[in-house]
Amino acid sequence: MSERLSSTPPGVRLGPIALIADGGARNFVLEMKAGRFHGFAVRSGDAVHGYVDRCPHMGLPLAQQLDAYLTSDRTLIQCSWHGALFRIDDGACVGGPCTGAALTPWPLEVRDGAIFTA
Repeated sequence: MSERLSSTPPGVRLGPIALIADGGARNFVLEMKAGRFHGFAVRSGDAVHGYVDRCPHMGLPLAQQLDAYLTSDRTLIQCSWHGALFRIDDGACVGGPCTGAALTPWPLEVRDGAIFTA
């Protein structure tokens, strides 16, 4: 079994920004020589916010269903296991069992209509 990584090298092209609906989220799994990285991205217009897919409360992936990272009104990221709530723009936990903690950022950027690791 490969090691679970917490970062990726810069410059990896993930795909066009259209892969993520505006106001939506998407899971990404990258297989690298050193192991496997699990992350997700949330799109807000032309901006994309990326995070390592691991809740600071118990270390589990946040979504139990593929790409289901957001609350029903799409204003917060939600851990589907214990209900922790996180702000989209900075990953800070604002409710639930890990208040005061934060998601681990996964630096992403949009260039020429595509999402890249930064």
